[in-house]
Amino acid sequence: MTIMFLKSPLSRAQREMIAVVVSVANSCLYCQTHHAEALNHYWKDDSKISQLKRDYSKTELSDIDLNLCELAWQLTRIPSVTTEKIISKLKELGLEDRGILDATLVISYFNFVNRMVLGLGVHLEKDKGTGYKY
Repeated sequence: MTIMFLKSPLSRAQREMIAVVVSVANSCLYCQTHHAEALNHYWKDDSKISQLKRDYSKTELSDIDLNLCELAWQLTRIPSVTTEKIISKLKELGLEDRGILDATLVISYFNFVNRMVLGLGVHLEKDKGTGYKY
């Protein structure tokens, strides 16, 4: 709850966006569906959400958001890769250490949650993950 809902330099939309990218990278349909729905509460753009899920790098995003997605993808898919360049770019764009820490916490949390959901075989509800109030 703290990672996603309390005060942070990252907006709720940015945290939901990161959750979607991590969940796509892990092929966790349950989490990517629910967090895409939550993100769309802020974006209000179904086609942009669909593009984010297909390929975040081709989604119209701010430079900070694009780099947050890249950090999420790299730490999820290749955790041993150095993220120094991405972090340097985020700092150049004005994101301070606290924001980078919060992004890393969201990434780490969703890697954990995705593994729980996938490991337990959790499936989407009958309503396909729609209609929730975020």
